[in-house]
Amino acid sequence: MKKNKGPAIFIAVIVIAVALSAFRIVRSFSDGADGGSYQAGSGQMVFKDFPNFDFSFNGKKRPSHNSPYIARLYITGTIQEAGETYNQQWLMDTIAELQDDKNNLAIVLYIDSPGGSVYESDETYLRLLKYAEYKPVYAYFASMAASGGYYIGCASKYIMANRNCWTGSIGVIAGQFIDLTGLMDKYGIKSKTVHSGKNKTMGSYDEPFSKEQQDIMQALCDECYEQFTGIVAQSRKLPIEQVRKLADGRVYTAKQAKENKLIDAVGSWEELLDVIAAAEFEDVYYDVEDYSYEPEQGLYKYLLGLADKLGGLKAERSPGLPDALQKIIEPEIRYPAYLYRK
Repeated sequence: MKKNKGPAIFIAVIVIAVALSAFRIVRSFSDGADGGSYQAGSGQMVFKDFPNFDFSFNGKKRPSHNSPYIARLYITGTIQEAGETYNQQWLMDTIAELQDDKNNLAIVLYIDSPGGSVYESDETYLRLLKYAEYKPVYAYFASMAASGGYYIGCASKYIMANRNCWTGSIGVIAGQFIDLTGLMDKYGIKSKTVHSGKNKTMGSYDEPFSKEQQDIMQALCDECYEQFTGIVAQSRKLPIEQVRKLADGRVYTAKQAKENKLIDAVGSWEELLDVIAAAEFEDVYYDVEDYSYEPEQGLYKYLLGLADKLGGLKAERSPGLPDALQKIIEPEIRYPAYLYRK
């Protein structure tokens, strides 16, 4: 019988990696400046001797700049509390630091996102408006700036989109609810959630979704929609009736968005920089610095990945329902979202 060497290799990797990391960290600190370097926009110290593993200075300010610069602030992926490419707390902290930095001249949002949560989208929008009281905000839409991505872009005074960009998708998803009661009855499956208040568990897969509950969710959805369309009308200086006509949830090409006055221009990133220079900083020398979120790579995740490469050890999937069925019972979206869905 062939033995599984995966766990043994994993333990060996942990011992070796911890010993090496301890030695290298001590050496890095003792060597001073040679031990590490700041990664622009990440807020993390990267130790060169330990590749692909970052030790983050959480909550500490990034190094100050000695010369004027504008910040290209990346908003990528799904807008949510925390993800692989987006982190709300990091974004809020970064905007605050840029506002306080006397050498920072402006923020240029680089948006490549299908949107996301209503809460995070609106919080970011409001925080950018606060920043805009002191310094200008511009936006560049890359391949997609839809729904919540467009919502955040409305905090800027000028929007340019790549000619291949899809944008708009002005609308709201207020949740997905699956009623499996008929299927459960057919196969004799019993499930009961004890609760008080007839609408306490509305949307649960094991209870019918009533007309009253649908009206409740629609009212929540409509309020978010009114907020979205009101912001677009205010930002783009358009009549609310015109915005509501455009805001049927569809996406627009960059050309269509320009024709409907949802953006200001179609062009490249370099062309936007030329617009900003002419409008804001003529005859002023400044740099352009990138700020993008990079998630921490925990020690466990790093070692697990390394062990997987060396010995074929993979993280075991926890027992439970098949993924396809799990997604039906627990839908991906259970909160109001400004999100483009294909």
